[in-house]
Amino acid sequence: MGGTYHRGSLAVQERLGVRGPAEHVGRSIGTGIREVAAAFLELQPHLVVAAADDAGRMWASLLTGAPGFVRATGPDRIAVAGGLPAGDPLTGALATDGTRVGTLALDPRTRRRMRLNGTLAVTPRGFAVTAEQVFSNCPKYLQKRQPLEVAAQGAGIVRRGEALDPDQVRAVRSADTFFVATTARADGVDAGHRGGLPGFVEVLSPRELAWPDYAGNAMFLTLGNLEVDPRAGLLFPDWESGAVLQLSGRARTEFGDDGSRRTRFRVESVVEGVHPGRLLWSTPEYSPHLGSTTR
Repeated sequence: MGGTYHRGSLAVQERLGVRGPAEHVGRSIGTGIREVAAAFLELQPHLVVAAADDAGRMWASLLTGAPGFVRATGPDRIAVAGGLPAGDPLTGALATDGTRVGTLALDPRTRRRMRLNGTLAVTPRGFAVTAEQVFSNCPKYLQKRQPLEVAAQGAGIVRRGEALDPDQVRAVRSADTFFVATTARADGVDAGHRGGLPGFVEVLSPRELAWPDYAGNAMFLTLGNLEVDPRAGLLFPDWESGAVLQLSGRARTEFGDDGSRRTRFRVESVVEGVHPGRLLWSTPEYSPHLGSTTR
């Protein structure tokens, strides 16, 4: 990426009149992993990874492991031990050198998160990522949770489809968190976070979702990617059961005259699974910012 932002993010920033704040916040994006970031990574029991599968569809997947399974091994490199459950859509992509990936580590205990985007290299124990972008985000819209127990061995992938079934519709409507995978083609891949009160994701039909874009840090990395490429992948984790719902499809942004934004997502593929060994979490303490969200 030549510069902090690519043309898609710049276009959204210009449209909404936030180029100044975006430039200021963008100074936090670098390629180096600081000591505090390295220490944070080693405490995490899961990592969200965004990439395209062999057919070019975007997905967000969840890797799990004992703390330390993700660690910094150099000033601009992380290593991830282990892999995805059998049948996960990104199994092949994470076993291929040169795959462009976005990663996001989120700690519900502290409401902290870190993003690292770069290029993958396969290793004997899993894979490594050489960083092209490293940065942290504010805790806005993150729900606080406490760890409870490790899930028993799960069943792996349990359902596949091209649209949401009634149980999956209920899961989406009750979600307070999901992750979104997007790409700007040559400018890389990103894994983003969206949080809100249950019901903030609207199910328009079994094949179409919508959600508001709340006021944030003015970077507009996700919406910027969608300006360039509509492909997207969504990941809905069930924090209390260990289940994971993954969707792949295409998204677009609707801009209101008042500066509000809404994303509409068209479902093309659905994968539901249960992660063996995943850490289970308590019911949430909702973000205090959710009482004053603006669209």
